[in-house]
Amino acid sequence: MNTFEYAVALTPDEEGGFVVTCRDLPQLVTQGEDVADALREAADAMDEVFAAYMKGRLSFPIPSRVRAGEYPVSPPAETVAKAALYVAMREADISNVQLAARLGVDEKEVRRLLDPHYASKLPRIAQAVAALGKRLVISLDAATLESAKPPVSKARRVVRV
Repeated sequence: MNTFEYAVALTPDEEGGFVVTCRDLPQLVTQGEDVADALREAADAMDEVFAAYMKGRLSFPIPSRVRAGEYPVSPPAETVAKAALYVAMREADISNVQLAARLGVDEKEVRRLLDPHYASKLPRIAQAVAALGKRLVISLDAATLESAKPPVSKARRVVRV
């Protein structure tokens, strides 16, 4: 897995606002007053879903392509870095104790590196990822609501004059 960006659907709520769901992460259900708020809430909820996956030692589902009417959402950057470390450890079939030995630290530090609720320094997470033969890559994407608009269908529209 190279990315942690998942498609979310916004469904208008009868009482106003939107209900947010994610077909790849069925545990993710939240709501927002408007589109921007719903997408912020989706990222926050995704943070909690990721924490549950890591605590439960579950594999992250491979993100599906964003469909028309859906929006791409990622959890906060620090959570993405921790999830990348978690995935790299699972792929290498290495335990917290083994990674701690490679890093020359106590196992408790590795647990903290994997805990989305614990503030870790990015260089330390990158160092742990490197100890597994991987590299942490950060990308930049527009954060405007304009960039969060659902993709337009690629079907051609014919207009007759």
